[in-house]
Amino acid sequence: MLVVALREIASRALKRDFEGCKQRLGRTQPAQQKDHIWIHAASNGEVTSAKPVISQLGHDGRAILVTVNTDSAVALVQGWALPNVSVQLAPIDLPGPTARLIKSWGVKALIVLESDLWPHRILTCPGPVLVLGARLTERSAKGWKRFNALARKVVGKISYLSAQDAGSLKRISQFGLAEAATGPVYDLKALYAPPKASPDATLLQAFDLQKTWLAASTHEGEDQIILSAHTKAQQTWPDLKLILAPRHPKRAEAIAKLAKSLGLAVSRRSQNDDPRANQVYLADTLGEMAFWYQLAGITFVAGSLTDRGGHTPYEPAYFASAILHGPDTANFQAAYARLKDKNASIRVTDTDTLAEALISLNDPLRQQALGIAAQSALRQDTDIDALMTDIRGVLDA
Repeated sequence: MLVVALREIASRALKRDFEGCKQRLGRTQPAQQKDHIWIHAASNGEVTSAKPVISQLGHDGRAILVTVNTDSAVALVQGWALPNVSVQLAPIDLPGPTARLIKSWGVKALIVLESDLWPHRILTCPGPVLVLGARLTERSAKGWKRFNALARKVVGKISYLSAQDAGSLKRISQFGLAEAATGPVYDLKALYAPPKASPDATLLQAFDLQKTWLAASTHEGEDQIILSAHTKAQQTWPDLKLILAPRHPKRAEAIAKLAKSLGLAVSRRSQNDDPRANQVYLADTLGEMAFWYQLAGITFVAGSLTDRGGHTPYEPAYFASAILHGPDTANFQAAYARLKDKNASIRVTDTDTLAEALISLNDPLRQQALGIAAQSALRQDTDIDALMTDIRGVLDA
C-alpha cells in the first residue's frame, strides 16, 4: 500500500510539474478559440488588487487570460471562479514562449500590474498595452537607466498607464511616457476587500484581539528581531500572543527552531496544532492572511526591516489593526507617507524599538485609536467606475 501511495504522489507531482512547464513555455490552448485580454500580475498581492478590474471585464463578456508567477496565485484566482476568466503561470519572457501564448490565446491587448514590465510581452503585443498601479522605485529607476534605449522602447509602447503614486509616475515619465497615455494616479490596493471566509470559532476563541499582534509576511532576517521583541515585550505584557505569518511557509521549520532557541514554544497552523496551546502561533499556510488581520489588534508589516521595500499596509488598515513597520517602505511610499502625516503608524528599527512599540500599545484605547487612524488615513476616494471607463475606452479604441 505504501509503494502504491508513493507512486500516486510521484505521478501527481510529475503531472503538475509537466503542466507548469507547458505554461512557462507558452504551450497551452484556451478552452474556446476567441480573442483574449491578457492580464499579468506577479503574485497574490498584485492580482488581488486587480480583482475588481478582472471581474468587471469578465462580466462584460470579454475573455480574460490571467497569468501569474506563483502556484499560490494561480490557486487564488481559480478560487474566485470569475466568469470568462482563465488563469495559468506566466510564460518565460523570451520570444518563443511569448509568441506562442499570444498566438494560441488570440491576445489582443495586455494589462500589466505594478512593476512586472517584461519587454517581450509588451513589445510583441499586437494591441494596446495598459499598466495599472504602476510602480517604479528610485532604485529601480537607476537600473532602468543602464538600459535606457530598451526602457524607452518599452515605455513608448504603453497606451495607458495609471501609476500608484506621483513619484512612480514622474520616474516612469522620464523614459518617454506619452502624455496621451498618462492616466490618473490610482492605487488599486486601496480597493482591498477581504475574502468572504472568516476565522473559525477555534481561532476566534484562541486570540484576544487586543492582546494579539501579527507579524505579516516576514522574510529571512526579520524573524529573529520579531521573536526577540516578543520575548522582551512579554516581560511587561505576559499574556501578549504573537501570530507569525512567514511570506514563504517553507521557512516554517527554521522559524520554529529559532523560536525554540529563544525559549518560545510554538503551535503551527499547518500541523493543526491547538492555537491556544502556546504564545506563538506560526501561520505557515497560504491564502489565510485575512484571518490573521482579523484576529490581531496590532500588525507589524514585514518586509520593511530588510531591503524588500515593505508589504501593503492597506490590508491591516482595512481591519483597523494598529500598524507597526520598519524603515524600508519603498514599495508603498505614498501610503506610508499618509500614515506618517496622520501619526497613524509606528516606525521601528530593531528589537528594542519593536518591543517598546508593542508595550506602548498595551492600552486598548490607544491601540484602537491607532488602528482607526490608519484606516482613515488610507481610505481613498477611489472611483473604480472612472478607471473602468478609461480601461474600456483604450481596449475598444
